[in-house]
Amino acid sequence: MHKALGALGGVIAAGTALAVGYLVADLTGGPWPVDAVGVQIIDWSPGPVKDWAVRTLGTADRPLLRVGICTILVLVSAVAGVLAARGRRRTAVGIAGGLGLVGLAFAIFSRSAAGNTLDRLLPATVTLVVAVVAMLLATHTLQTKPTEPTPNATTSESVAEQPDGFDRRKFLLTASALVVVGAGAAGASRFAGGSGQELRARVRVPRPQDAAGPLRASVDVPGISPFTTPNGKFYRVDTLLQVPRIDPRDWELRVHGLVDKEVRLSFGDLVGRRLIERDITLTCVSNEVGGPYVGNARWIGVPIADILQEAGVQQGADAVKSTSVDGLTIGTPLGALTDGRDAIFAVAMNGEPLPFEHGFPVRMVVPGLYGYVSATKWIVDLEVTRFRDFSAYWTDRGWSVEAPIKTSARIDVPKGFANLKAGPAVAAGVAWAQQRGISKVEVQVDNGPWQPARLAPVDSTDTWRQWTYRWNATPGTHKLTVRATDSNGDLQTATQAPPRPNGSSGLHNTVVMVT
Repeated sequence: MHKALGALGGVIAAGTALAVGYLVADLTGGPWPVDAVGVQIIDWSPGPVKDWAVRTLGTADRPLLRVGICTILVLVSAVAGVLAARGRRRTAVGIAGGLGLVGLAFAIFSRSAAGNTLDRLLPATVTLVVAVVAMLLATHTLQTKPTEPTPNATTSESVAEQPDGFDRRKFLLTASALVVVGAGAAGASRFAGGSGQELRARVRVPRPQDAAGPLRASVDVPGISPFTTPNGKFYRVDTLLQVPRIDPRDWELRVHGLVDKEVRLSFGDLVGRRLIERDITLTCVSNEVGGPYVGNARWIGVPIADILQEAGVQQGADAVKSTSVDGLTIGTPLGALTDGRDAIFAVAMNGEPLPFEHGFPVRMVVPGLYGYVSATKWIVDLEVTRFRDFSAYWTDRGWSVEAPIKTSARIDVPKGFANLKAGPAVAAGVAWAQQRGISKVEVQVDNGPWQPARLAPVDSTDTWRQWTYRWNATPGTHKLTVRATDSNGDLQTATQAPPRPNGSSGLHNTVVMVT
């Protein structure tokens, strides 16, 4: 029982420290030590491990990483509590302090969240202090010492450890107080997190000088992806566990490098420029054939070409290196920002300021390129340079330097292994080939001939296109396969390839049962 209470005391001490540290991270915008460690684990992970996590866990990879780190911390703290119960209290406190120092080191040196030096250090420092104090308090009644040997005692009996004035009531009171502190910090963090929404509430969606027209390309089929993906359902793939919350009043974009003059823009400067509004489909290079990492939104932003023209791009430049507030770098072909496509510094998404998860207050949106070479979120720096002079985060990890989006089509309806009734049936989905557009979609039932699907009206070459196909479903098991042709007349390849190094390829299919 004594050792069990020691383990409980260690767990409570760890939980209290983590909760208080999380609250401080919410208040300051600095990295929670767990997240600082998690980001470093992500950066150190081999490429195949990252690929497996995205493919298998999807958007649950970050929460599961957090849970895994916290579980390890709690288990180690439980062992420390047992050691305290066995008379090794200094060792227990040393373990708590060591864990806190590891979190502090990662907060200092790892790529994590936004914030100045104080903001980055404060959550980890507070967590360290609380971890040590909580372990001291939780274990101060658990100290043991050997009993005095008696003349008639055996050798084993003479060294048996007994509680040294253990007061169970005092332990329970102390533990309860720590639980209250931890629970209070956890509850307060929910309100502190809400304060971040005030940053977005202060930003009014600017009125674009060049607005998009009314939506006219949507197809009404139950289960099909809507033409415009709601913000809350738009895919998110990045390497951060803690989403940056940047005050637009403190944000600044620096444009420099191979330019005639350096340009620095505040958020007010940026939204005061010429703004355009466009429907643009984004796709993640991690998307498997038929996968979910693609979405379409209406964006408002400033053309990047306008900023580069003001800066004056010098001869020899062929790339830009954009940097996020957390230090992640992305390399983009300069031509993709100056060739007339609607590449923008986006400030709004579907009629509201960018969500924090999608880059608030400013991100890059570049049609036709996978996100890892173009869609920098929380951007703060843009350097005009040459590909030969730098290597970006993802290219360091084995992905291609340049990555135009491949022509793809997906079946949304019916879902795999759906049960259908015999008779008239409908298949539907989306197809995309940004910067080229979709001219044709075809569906094959089993090994039959390819049949043309009906396409929704064209919005632009930068958006996906919905399609429908009506067929007569006969009893039995059937496989539906889809393929698309872009507006250049090039047919989607049937050759299967994984996402690494420059995007997946192959034809999406689904199997259904008809009765």
